[in-house]
Parts: sequence; C-alpha cells; structure tokens
Amino acid sequence: MKRFFRIALLFPCLLAAYLGAAAAWAGYAYDELAAALPPLHGNPLSPRQTAILLAVEDPDFYRHAGISLARGQGVATISSAVARDFYLLDVQLGGAGGVMQRLYARVQRCCKTIDLGRDAMALVLDARMSKAGQLDYYVGHVYMGTRAGVQVRGLALAALLYAGKPLQALDEHDFVRLAAMIKAPNRYHPLRDPAALAERVARIEALLAGRCTPAGWSDTLYKECKPSQGKP
Repeated sequence: MKRFFRIALLFPCLLAAYLGAAAAWAGYAYDELAAALPPLHGNPLSPRQTAILLAVEDPDFYRHAGISLARGQGVATISSAVARDFYLLDVQLGGAGGVMQRLYARVQRCCKTIDLGRDAMALVLDARMSKAGQLDYYVGHVYMGTRAGVQVRGLALAALLYAGKPLQALDEHDFVRLAAMIKAPNRYHPLRDPAALAERVARIEALLAGRCTPAGWSDTLYKECKPSQGKP
C-alpha cells in the first residue's frame, strides 16, 4: 500500500516537471523559431469568415491565455494548434534545443489530444505572440487534408482546391464547408465523404443561426444541432 501511495505521489511530480520543462524550453526556443519563419501577410479572412472560424474552432480565442474549456471547445485551441506547428513542425532546431524539440514531437505524435506539454507551450506562445499573429499563422498553416497524396496547408489553398475559388470569393456556405473540415479533414473530405461533410456543415449552420448550442465543452460534433428540413 505504501508503495502505491509513493507511486501515486510520484506521478504528479513527474508531470509537473515535464510541463515545467516544456514551458521553459518553449520560452527559450521562441525567438530562434520566430526568426526562422517567413513573414506573415495578415489574416485574409473577412470579419464574417473570422467570426465563423472562431465560433467553430475556438469561441473563447480572444479571452483565453492559450488553453480553454469553453462550450464546444474540446481539448484544443487555435493557440495550441499553432504551438504544435510552430514549436514542433515548421523549423528544426539544432543542439540541445533540437533534442528537446524531437522529444516533445515524439510525445505529441504518441499522445496527441492528451499531450499537456503542447498546452504548456500554448501558454508560452500566447504570452509571446499576439492574437492577430496566431490567427494569421493558423489560417495560413492549418492542415486541410490531402489532395492527390499531397498535404493541403492553409485555408487559401484549400479554398482553391476544394471550392475552386479564392478564399475572398467564397460565399458563407462554402466557407462553412472549409471550417467544417478542420476538425478531421480526411474524414470530412469533400471528395471522399461528401455526405459526412454535408451533415457537419448543416449542424454548424444551425449553431451559427442560434438554433442550438454545444452540449458541454467537449461537444465539437454539435450533437444537439439538428439539420434543418431539406438538409442532410
């Protein structure tokens, strides 16, 4: 029994040490990673498109400090998604910083949605990068599935490939289709499973119209949002 309690006490200590190391590394590596990124060109979304994106992906974006448990938020925020790409994917570090980067990347690939290290990095990133910068980065880098075996990154490219129009020319329904894909872009793929995408779009449109609300923080499927008559 004593051994059990010792192990039970050891786990939170190890977790705290891991999160502290992740946050410290994120602060140390930020300037080098930021300097290596190409300049951002600004958020290309209209105010309405931005509002739709945030309603679906991160309704508490402008109020949280990197992590959130808002209704319909789920385990990820835009800040945590940006932190994952910014710290672990885009630029490869060398030396000791690179060793830590590879370690955290392996943990993220292993544990994905329950990797609290990514959330520690999101807190640091939110303190260092403006909300406008995070949104610009997210819109330009978000993963939007594959087309012909090649990854599609960013909403602008996704609009051209999936809707055949520039991002700025999309009507609201077409933009909702893009926003609906983000949760699982290869599942809600317009070419591979248009029916699944159409159902999710209908639920999101019900959410945007105020006909329903998420059933708790983890309800990113909008289970209470019933499609209108005439829609899937």
